[in-house]
Amino acid sequence: MNKRMNLKTFFAMLLPALMMPAIPAGASDPGQTGIRFSGFVRTDVLYDTRQTESLREGHFLIHPLNEALDAEGNDVHAGANLNILAVQTRLTGRVDGPPAFGAKTSGLIEGSFFGNSNSDINGFRLRHAFLNLRWQNSGLLIGQFWHPMFVTDVFPGTISFNTGAPFQPFSRNPQVRYIRTFGRLDLLAAALSQRDFTSSGPAGSSSAYLRNVAIPNLHLQFQVKTARTVVGFGGDWKRLKPRLVTEKSYRTDETVSGLSFLAYAKLIAGKWTWKMEGVTGQNLTDHLMLGGYAAGSMGGETGRETYRPTGVRSVWTDLSVAGKVTAGCFLGYTVNQGADGEITGKIYGRGENIQSITRIAPRLVIQSEKNQWAAELEYTAAAFGTPDSRGKVQDAKTVANVRLLLAATLFF
Repeated sequence: MNKRMNLKTFFAMLLPALMMPAIPAGASDPGQTGIRFSGFVRTDVLYDTRQTESLREGHFLIHPLNEALDAEGNDVHAGANLNILAVQTRLTGRVDGPPAFGAKTSGLIEGSFFGNSNSDINGFRLRHAFLNLRWQNSGLLIGQFWHPMFVTDVFPGTISFNTGAPFQPFSRNPQVRYIRTFGRLDLLAAALSQRDFTSSGPAGSSSAYLRNVAIPNLHLQFQVKTARTVVGFGGDWKRLKPRLVTEKSYRTDETVSGLSFLAYAKLIAGKWTWKMEGVTGQNLTDHLMLGGYAAGSMGGETGRETYRPTGVRSVWTDLSVAGKVTAGCFLGYTVNQGADGEITGKIYGRGENIQSITRIAPRLVIQSEKNQWAAELEYTAAAFGTPDSRGKVQDAKTVANVRLLLAATLFF
């Protein structure tokens, strides 16, 4: 079966939903249901001064590529790159449901043409799909949505779709999420699996490493919110089973766990908005961040490996001022922490030869009714070197890329 959904199939599925009656904002019948559509059409123009590690033909930039010298000592990655893409075009359907179990019910279905892989670019793919039950002081979300480490109240306002990655955790996951409200304090607890954003391992990137543990990714978060401030703290735990059988055909049950923490804040003062976040964690490859895990030791006759997680620390801040022309700037820094012990085998993860990454990205946005034109200049520098016996990178040399991004968006 072709993984890419062609336009004929897509619109054949969409037409019945478009014919459903939309619910007015003040519908008097509590049992009435329907769906309301919104979204946007967006085109991005991308120019890079260097070849990059990125997704979808350069659209989702992570970091510049390391030097690669040819026979004459020339860096083959030093060449520029240009692309024009409309794959971020998006459709969102908001579902209104009748009361159930004493709660207000709603749902959301959202997709874009970003594809599920580089080979599937332009393919229609699922972003969000969930049902939501809301009681007076609590709520339950079941379905695919942002991972709680991507805080929807506090995330970078970049024009680039990378939204601050690899400094900001970036992942959407199937999950069961419960929120309990105590005045201005929200307590969030979630159990999650993996789908489009997966961990690395011996068989490549896959959700199987989490599924084979038979324990979900667990998250707990506290958030205090007022009209002008948001402050929060969270903890995340994930366990993986990299192999079921060793390379020498022996069954193995070895696992690796990762523990991560984040703290964040947002302050609104007049037209100014200031956001910030710090993350320290282990094995966050599935969040498009540095790090992962590595083989710490290997058994002789059986080939059974033990594993050590590698750590990462990241901080970012985003400052913006609203007006006829909205201006803002994103600053981010992340560093590879290595492992807490000796590494004897392969490292599974992202950027094992990167010591740190720095980004500065100023932006301008002009809004006219439903039209938005935006420009962003993104400077990203990565320090490449050689990992030592604990995975910490030594003798690093910095290479940089400058991206000019122009985006035109029509909202509906």
